[in-house]
Amino acid sequence: MKSNRLTALILNNTTEILFVFLFVVFGLIAPRFFTVKNFEIILGNASYIGIIAVGMTFVLLTGGIDLSVGSTMYLSAVVCGKLINIAGFPIPLAILICLLVGIGVGSFNAFAVTRLKLVPFITTLITMTLARGIGLFITRSKAVDYPETITLMSTVKVFGLIPLHIFIFGVVVAAASIYLRKTAPGRQLYAVGNDLEAANKAGIKSRKLIASTYIISGFFAALGGFVSITQLGRVNAGFGSGDEFDAIAAAVLGGASLFGGIGTVFPGTVLGTVMIQMIQAGLVFSNVDLYLQPIIMALIIFLAVFIDSARNIQLKKLERRNILKV
Repeated sequence: MKSNRLTALILNNTTEILFVFLFVVFGLIAPRFFTVKNFEIILGNASYIGIIAVGMTFVLLTGGIDLSVGSTMYLSAVVCGKLINIAGFPIPLAILICLLVGIGVGSFNAFAVTRLKLVPFITTLITMTLARGIGLFITRSKAVDYPETITLMSTVKVFGLIPLHIFIFGVVVAAASIYLRKTAPGRQLYAVGNDLEAANKAGIKSRKLIASTYIISGFFAALGGFVSITQLGRVNAGFGSGDEFDAIAAAVLGGASLFGGIGTVFPGTVLGTVMIQMIQAGLVFSNVDLYLQPIIMALIIFLAVFIDSARNIQLKKLERRNILKV
């Protein structure tokens, strides 16, 4: 009985265990890794991916997936930049339209998945290509530069202490955590992900809930894209490319299940996001060959998916044993 409890405890806290393990390993390999400045850089780099990963967590909770977030970042950032530079829109209005573009892409995904009954993987793969194609058509593959007013936002510190991009990340995490833990729709997302048929029989409006997750994901993708722009100041043709995989990896490393029904924004997705940036920083501090770093990152993502699958199998076995004993 005690061994079962210990096993369940380990399986339910794989994220925290992996985080501490990697933290200690990189600290021992590269002592320079343990600096306050390095932690601030890691958290700053994690902010925009973390925002996107929060939206991805919502989708994963329903058993879906959103591959279009990187292209949504690109399209919304392109539209925002063009409105400011060419149309002379006020920055607040341009940012609002940027977020509306994200909501629009998310709404398209929601309609295709819930109304047309298309597979989420195929739907968002199509949207990924479509959104980036529209962005490239608008820019003709040319970079879009943002005014200094935007890039100066990255230097702003809220309360004189917290960088603006980290503060925005914190607000997103707090709002999402409260929604999932304290509201009925948030708790119902877990029910839909665990057993869609049972959720429907219980009277849960699963179609609306699933649709809302794609809209939320699109919104956070646009927001994450803008946060990234405040640090970079430029949108090139490759902007956001591959960030969808980092977002998925962050959510899965944070304990979210690809099968749905399992996952938390805090501490789960937050730890997963910081872990990815920590690994990247650790590889640099450890002087790992630049060309080997993507391979190592890919292996870590594979490990995360493998752990997710193994964890679900083992937890189900433990549940069956407990039921038989009762």
